[in-house]
Amino acid sequence: MEDNINKENYLKEKFIFFIKKNKRKIIYFFIALLIILGVIFFLNLNKKKQQILISEKYIQSGIFLSQKEVNKAKFLLEEIILSKDKFYSLLALNTILEKKLVTDKDKILGYFLLIENLNLSDEQIDILKLKKALYLINENEVEEGEKLIKNLIENNSTLKEIAEDIIK
Repeated sequence: MEDNINKENYLKEKFIFFIKKNKRKIIYFFIALLIILGVIFFLNLNKKKQQILISEKYIQSGIFLSQKEVNKAKFLLEEIILSKDKFYSLLALNTILEKKLVTDKDKILGYFLLIENLNLSDEQIDILKLKKALYLINENEVEEGEKLIKNLIENNSTLKEIAEDIIK
């Protein structure tokens, strides 16, 4: 019994000695930890604000399109694509393609390239490749478009059946 009490007292004294000896290091560690947590919190908050801003721009571009203010909508949609948001950049490119807001082929291919370099899921990449292939075929670059479609077929994409139907 006394042995247990002596061990506890020894451990307490050792712990207190350790804290006294390393007081500054412990304080610096907790200050650094608080700063790191603060920075992480700030960055997450900033990212959420950016996503809200981008979503508002996308909604505003839809409003501009409905009011036939095509140039304002096009500007906002291009801005969204350049923001490199995984979700809204794809939507913005789809809107530009569907409404034919941009006629410059090089610019649209640049948008495709920009979005392809985002960290997208395999399914999203396959959809993007299919859209790019259809765009290229529509722009009389049939060989390049068919190459992309054949690539989808060879890689057993989830869109393999659709790609095979397009090739036929």
